[in-house]
Amino acid sequence: MSIKPGFLETSIPRFIPCLLLLVLIFPAYANESNDSSVADLLASQQIERFPEPWLMRKSDGEYVWSYTHGLVLLGMEQLFKQGGDESYADYIQTYADHFIDAEGNIDTFKIAEFNIDSINAGKMLFFLYQRTGDNRYRLAMDKLRKQLEWHPRTHSGGFWHKRKYPWQIWLDGLYMAQPFYARFEIQFGEDPSVFDDIVNQFVVIERKTRDEKTGLLYHGWDESRLQQWADDGTGLSPGHWSRAMGWYAMAIVDTIEHLPEAHEGRQVLGAIMTRLDEALIPYQHESGLWYQVTDQGNRAGNWLEASGSAMFTYAIAKGVRLGILNEQLIEVANKGYAGLLKKIVSIDEEGKVHVNDICRSAGLGGTPYRDGTYEYYISTDRVSDDAHGIGSFLLAASEMNRLNQPEI
Repeated sequence: MSIKPGFLETSIPRFIPCLLLLVLIFPAYANESNDSSVADLLASQQIERFPEPWLMRKSDGEYVWSYTHGLVLLGMEQLFKQGGDESYADYIQTYADHFIDAEGNIDTFKIAEFNIDSINAGKMLFFLYQRTGDNRYRLAMDKLRKQLEWHPRTHSGGFWHKRKYPWQIWLDGLYMAQPFYARFEIQFGEDPSVFDDIVNQFVVIERKTRDEKTGLLYHGWDESRLQQWADDGTGLSPGHWSRAMGWYAMAIVDTIEHLPEAHEGRQVLGAIMTRLDEALIPYQHESGLWYQVTDQGNRAGNWLEASGSAMFTYAIAKGVRLGILNEQLIEVANKGYAGLLKKIVSIDEEGKVHVNDICRSAGLGGTPYRDGTYEYYISTDRVSDDAHGIGSFLLAASEMNRLNQPEI
């Protein structure tokens, strides 16, 4: 963990609270892989900073029902379930109640946009429905599930990323939709063939995007080959972006968690996760982190990026805990989490926790046009305290805590 130089030389009135903070933090630093105190501080400060949680980040210039909000709130949900403060659950409910009316309609959610990202925030509704019994949350989940029923697909069966991005599958989209899709079916559904559909979508995108040379996955695939970023022969985007693969890795472990025990897809997804991890491990930096462009190392402009590193750490730790991955891989997760604490997390002179070196946003196509090249990915904004980094760190911290303290 990095602490700003001069931290202990600040004024006397600040010294005592800062010392107390260090007492809280440094046990975690000494045994970094099994303590969530940093995450709890970060979560509490996020609530303090944004008491209205929908204001934590804009999407396309507006404060809307968003996957990034969902990522942060899912992290808080996991911390709450591990004995975290009641305020975490209240914060999640405050967000949902801001958007969801008495009939379960979700303000700013437009099914006709067929935006796969819109599904992600719906994952918190399972928690709220179980916690409160309020039928509004079930009705809202039904509406999100209806989108998946109608959602456009490629000929191979994968969900389009968005209506405005036709014939395209991005790795990101598997995380947005598939864990929700699986959990809804196992809790409320009546069609077991849905699980076959879910597994097939992972199989399809791995088959389409896997680089045979490195084993890494490309960010996106355009079945139509019409996009400027798409290779004329394969339809693939040019680069290996860590956060895209991080989304995919998290999607695998979160989906397996909600597949029936006897479904053969558990083994299929486990094998995909094993192949992905075998590809990622050689690119893990000595710090424990991964680069923004995974396979380009310290090439000019590349950097060790927070969100992708946290997502890999989360997915590997959870894969080990669920018995999907070899137990020896816990060393990879421990190294990743230690790197996050040492290189990514910092504390300022006021005792505020920050998550740094986050890629604020990246995608393919759109306006201005994003071509998926190395030059594009390293040109994206490198920021602190963005929801992508905060949410993925909270998830990584909570999963490391569960892995190392199985009793919680």
